[in-house]
Amino acid sequence: MNPRGVFGSLFRGASVPHGLSRKIRVAFILQVVMASLAIVLSVYLISAVVKRSLVNAMLREEAAHYWELYGASEAQPPPNTYGLRGYMVLKGRSNLVLPENLRPLRPGFHELKDDGVLVLVDEQPVGRLYLVFLRSQAERLTFWFGTLPIIVILLAIYLVSWLTYRASKRLVSPVSWLATQVAQWDPRRPDVGALAADRLPADVQGEPRQLAEALHGLGQRVSALVARERNFTRDASHELRTPLTVIRVASDLALAEHSPPKVVRSLQRIQRAGRDMEAVIDAFLILAREAETEPQSEDFDIAEVVLDEAENARSLLIGKPVDLEVTCNAKPRLQAPPRVMHVVVSNLLRNACSYTDHGRIDVIVEQDRIVVRDTGIGMSAASAERAFEPFYRADESRPHGTGLGLSIVQRLCGRFGWKVELESELGRGTVASIRFHP
Repeated sequence: MNPRGVFGSLFRGASVPHGLSRKIRVAFILQVVMASLAIVLSVYLISAVVKRSLVNAMLREEAAHYWELYGASEAQPPPNTYGLRGYMVLKGRSNLVLPENLRPLRPGFHELKDDGVLVLVDEQPVGRLYLVFLRSQAERLTFWFGTLPIIVILLAIYLVSWLTYRASKRLVSPVSWLATQVAQWDPRRPDVGALAADRLPADVQGEPRQLAEALHGLGQRVSALVARERNFTRDASHELRTPLTVIRVASDLALAEHSPPKVVRSLQRIQRAGRDMEAVIDAFLILAREAETEPQSEDFDIAEVVLDEAENARSLLIGKPVDLEVTCNAKPRLQAPPRVMHVVVSNLLRNACSYTDHGRIDVIVEQDRIVVRDTGIGMSAASAERAFEPFYRADESRPHGTGLGLSIVQRLCGRFGWKVELESELGRGTVASIRFHP
C-alpha cells in the first residue's frame, strides 16, 4: 500500500473545480433556460393562433349570428361595437359604401397589417358582410388568453426550480463539506481529526456520515503507515550502512598487508560489491523518500561512472566469448547523486551480460545519453512491452536475476527526469539507452 498514492488520488478527486453544488446549479439554470425558451416559443405560436384562428372563428360565429338576424328582419343593421365594425353590401349594389381599404378584398379572412385590422368577408346569396376586428383587440385577447397564462406558468416553473435547487443544495452540502475537508489534507501530515464522529456537523448524516467515518479510519491507518515508512527509511539508512562500513574498513586493512594475489583479487571484489551495495541502498532510500525531498547531488563525470561499472561488469563475462567495449564520444557532466547513475548503468550492464552468450557489448557515451548495445538473445515485442514490470524476466531459464533491474532503472530515471528507452529484436540483441538531457 502506498500512502502517498492513496492520498494523492484523494486530493486529485477533491480538488476538482466543478463540484456537486456547481453542477446542480448549472443543471437547474440550463433547465430554466430551456423551459423559458420553450415557453417563449409557445407564446409566439399561441399569439399567432389567437390572432388567426381564435379571431377567425369568433368573426365567423358573429357573421352566422348576423345572417340569422338578417333572415328574420332585413332591417337588421351590421354589427357596430367597440371592437367590431360591420359593413353590408347587397348583391348588385355598389361597394363604394365600404372604406377604401376593404373594397378589393375577396371572401375569406384577411389581416391588413398596415391598417391594424383583421377582416372577415362572408358572402351569402343576398350580399357580402364585412366584419372588421381591430388588431388592438386581438392583441388584448392574446395577452389575456395566451401571454398572461404563459407568464404565470413561467413564474411557477422558476419558483419550483428555485425551491428544488435549494433542497438539492441542502442535500449535497454534506458531501461538499466532506470534499472540502479532504482537499485541505496535507499528504505528508493529513489532519483527519475533523472527520472524527464527535466533530462532524449535525447535517452530515446517512451515507455522507458513513463515508466520513470510513475516511477517518483510512486516514488514521495511512498516517500510521507513513510514520512507519519514515522510521524504516531513517533506521535502514543507518543500520544498513554500519556493516558495509565495517566490511570496507576491514578490506582496506587487509589490502594494506602483503597478501597473495588471489586474496588481493578477492578483497578487491569484496570492496566493489560493498560499493555497489552502498549505491543500491542510496538508490532505494531515494525512491523511498517523498518526491519533494531533494537528495544530495553533486557534479560528476558520467564517463567515469560508465568506465567504472564496465570494469565491474567484465567479471560477469569470465568464460564467455563476449567482448565489452566502452566508447566515449563526449565527456558529459551531470548534477545528480552519482551513486544513482552507478545503479542505473550497473543494472543495464548486468542485464546485457546475463543475456549475451557470444558476440559483444558496446557502451557508448554521448553528450545527452548513454547507450548499451548487446548481441544477446533479445526480446519479442510482447516481452519488450513488459520489460519494465517488476519481477518480469524474458527468459526464466536464466539462473541469475530477479526481474527487478529494469523496473528499478525506470523508477530512478523517472525520479530525476531521465528517460529510459528500450529497443530489442528476438535473437539479435537489445539496445538500452538513458537520455539524461531533454
